Parts: sequence; structure tokens; C-alpha cells
Amino acid sequence: MSDDKIFNQDEKTKLVYLINEGIGVMGEIEVLNGGLADTIKAIAEEMEIKPSVLKRAVKTAYKSSFHTATDEYELLENILETVGRTE
Repeated sequence: MSDDKIFNQDEKTKLVYLINEGIGVMGEIEVLNGGLADTIKAIAEEMEIKPSVLKRAVKTAYKSSFHTATDEYELLENILETVGRTE
């Protein structure tokens, strides 16, 4: 038994529109992410900071998750100190 749905013309039109718009939006996101990555890399190089650190700062600021990141870092630090691996 197949679970293939038969779409009526109205549904097909909506799906075609959704897919086409989705492809366009995802393309724009890809271009914007590429531009952001280039900017992060350039500023990181200029400031002699790892790009991954700046990228994480941007993501943390975007998500407003500084306290979560701080809590996780403190736990990580505690674990590493416990096992003698902070040097």
C-alpha cells in the first residue's frame, strides 16, 4: 500500500511557489553567509584573532546566549581542572 498523496491543482500551485521561493531564499542565505564568513576572516586576520572565535561571538550575540556559553565554559573549566588538564 502506497502513501502517495495526490495533490490537487491548487496544492500543486502552492507547492511550486513554495519550492521556488525556498530555493531563492536559501540561495540568498548562502550568499549572505559567505559574505559574513569573508568579513569575519578579514577582521580576524587584522586583529590576530581566530575566525572561529569571532564567529562564535557573532552566534552567541545573535542567540543572546552569553550566559549559557559562560555556564558551559565554567563547567568545561571545572572538568579540565579536575583532571589536571588546564595547562
